Amino acid sequence: MSRHDMARFGAEVARASPRQADLMIVAGTVTEKMAPVVRKLYDQMPDPKYVISMGACATAGGPYYYDSYSVLKGVDQVIPVDVYVPGCPPRPEALLYGIRSCRKKSRSPTRSWVRSSAKRPRS
Repeated sequence: MSRHDMARFGAEVARASPRQADLMIVAGTVTEKMAPVVRKLYDQMPDPKYVISMGACATAGGPYYYDSYSVLKGVDQVIPVDVYVPGCPPRPEALLYGIRSCRKKSRSPTRSWVRSSAKRPRS
């Protein structure tokens, strides 16, 4: 059995609808054109909902932020992010650590952690 297996978290069944998902993993560059769609998908998810920003491109725009006018500085400008997974590309251990962090946050009886408020994308 692999130590880095997503099946032990019940993640082997992919849900095709945002109305059946409680976790959104954003991986890759988010542009101005994609921002309203990402926000709409986030709004369609049922509560409680969690977001993982995976990699340098989703977290801070990556190397594309400085050379392009249409790249957002991070997905946290559109939706609130719970866990940031560093790396470019992130290691499998880092993604599993991020998923475990989300599980720990969801199981805590007191919601001591507070999400950052996300700004609406520019129109």
